[in-house]
Amino acid sequence: MNTKFDLFDINTLATPCYVTDEGLLRKNLSVLKTVRERTGCKILLAQKAFSMYETYPMIAEYLDGTTASGLNEALLGHEYMGNKEVHVYSPAYRSDDFQKLTQICDHIVFNSCEQWKKYRDMVSKSGRNIKCGIRLNPKYSEIETDIYNPCFTGSRLGTTRDNFDPSCLEGISGLHFHTMCEQNSDTLERTVHAAEEKFGEYFAQMEWLNFGGGHHITREDYDVERLIRIIDYVQQKYGVQMYLEPGEAVALNAGFLVAEVLDTMKNGMDIAIIDASAACHMPDVLEMPYRPNIIGSGKAGEKAYTYRLGAATCLAGDIIGDYSFDEPLKAGDRLVFCDMAIYSMCKNNTFNGINLPDICYNTSEGMKLIKRFGYEDFKCRL
Repeated sequence: MNTKFDLFDINTLATPCYVTDEGLLRKNLSVLKTVRERTGCKILLAQKAFSMYETYPMIAEYLDGTTASGLNEALLGHEYMGNKEVHVYSPAYRSDDFQKLTQICDHIVFNSCEQWKKYRDMVSKSGRNIKCGIRLNPKYSEIETDIYNPCFTGSRLGTTRDNFDPSCLEGISGLHFHTMCEQNSDTLERTVHAAEEKFGEYFAQMEWLNFGGGHHITREDYDVERLIRIIDYVQQKYGVQMYLEPGEAVALNAGFLVAEVLDTMKNGMDIAIIDASAACHMPDVLEMPYRPNIIGSGKAGEKAYTYRLGAATCLAGDIIGDYSFDEPLKAGDRLVFCDMAIYSMCKNNTFNGINLPDICYNTSEGMKLIKRFGYEDFKCRL
């Protein structure tokens, strides 16, 4: 099967292989930079979605820094993003980790007043001007899948209005909420109004507000003009510095996973076994779940030859999905999965001893092999 693909020669790569494209990444970052310049807001890279630190010096040309979910991500942003801001939020901090965070973080967001009270003395003794915030749960979200919904019933993420203690705001300079996932700015507009109803009386007391991530700003149908109006509205009404921390939007559609067909077989339908794994290399395919696009493919039955694609693992459910092609698949064919920069490298694993894909970077100067994994990488995790 001949896969028509113009960005780089897929046949020169060892598989499986993640490839992030510099040009596509810059295209996304240019959109984010425009939002920053037109509003004066600050935009951070949420590393939980994309943490390919080879690209951090370039990302630093466009964004204000990174946000982390714990010590290791914070260290990564601190080490590779230059002198940009380092933010961190965790539902609960370990004391030994927190001591280290006070030495590298500019903003620390606490999940509750209790966490803030526990650590505020450590903050004050750090000798650094750390801006501290509380994460709010406005109990409003339009996310339908609970695993990605920070505001679902019984959520541990953020403080609800019923549990909010205004007396703990001494020393707090900002408030944070994150309630979105892959959504447009109309959702943010409704969310802002819901947050104002619950917590708006405290917004004007703050220096900054952080409206978290989940903003699909670089998606083709995203309403950037509405986003700009929302940011302007909040900053002007409350006199605060606005922060956004998108993850997916930074590297959306900027990366690929190149895989090879190892074998084909039949069992009531045509099956192709490939050297990439949903469970190991693109876990959101099973977790979300979703069906990634493959260059040159169609839905089942749409093209002449339909195959169920599965991995060379022993997990029966390690199935990527059913796809159709213009020609029969055969061993040695290359498949290119789209939108594989996000939630792939940072979530993959070596279950079953399956090797991790190479990490490559397609730059204006050519293809760069950033990392190749092997047995020692599998063994060292055990």
